[in-house]
Amino acid sequence: MASTTRPALTVGFDLDMTLIDSRPGIRACYLALTERTGTYVDADLAVTRLGPPLEEELAHWFPAEEIAATADLYREMYPTYAVAATPALPGAREAIAAVREAGGRAIVVTAKYEPNAKLHLAHLGIEPDAVIGNLWAEQKAVALREHGADVYVGDHLGDVRGARTAGAHSVAVASGPCSAEELRAAGADVVLTDLTGFPEWLAGYRDGAGPDAARA
Repeated sequence: MASTTRPALTVGFDLDMTLIDSRPGIRACYLALTERTGTYVDADLAVTRLGPPLEEELAHWFPAEEIAATADLYREMYPTYAVAATPALPGAREAIAAVREAGGRAIVVTAKYEPNAKLHLAHLGIEPDAVIGNLWAEQKAVALREHGADVYVGDHLGDVRGARTAGAHSVAVASGPCSAEELRAAGADVVLTDLTGFPEWLAGYRDGAGPDAARA
């Protein structure tokens, strides 16, 4: 008799603007960085384009030869200014719980410096099965493949590219800097308004309802 047991499900999640609203904390850290270095960073502008690696944002404000050292300084300052100021986004905890309730594993794959990503999750009491940092866009496919991710959830066009490169189902949430239309155009299999719709979508996905379930 053929087995009816479903294979184990692994779902990857991005961090910034997918699971957490990192704008208040990052804004505070950039303001402190301006004070520490004497180099102006428009913190309000910077938080409108979260997603890519830190060094890409610093390149708008610092000379090339200063970027590496400034990135190190920012990451050193980050726990003091950013972690406590950063809330979970609506539906974040429920999304992780939905994966667990489906018998699956939930992992976080993010471009953020891994130790700081772990601090955020610990502060908020969110406990994924693994956290992999320092990966952006297509590079995320390395971790997604290593962990056998079936689905990757993110808010940025780079997250869509990472999922597609890994051969994972791309679920995009329009809670970050990219609009639902931009995410669809980039090739997301499904676009949700935010993570509050993820448990329902996941139930449909597991029941074979297809990639259009719960489309925003």
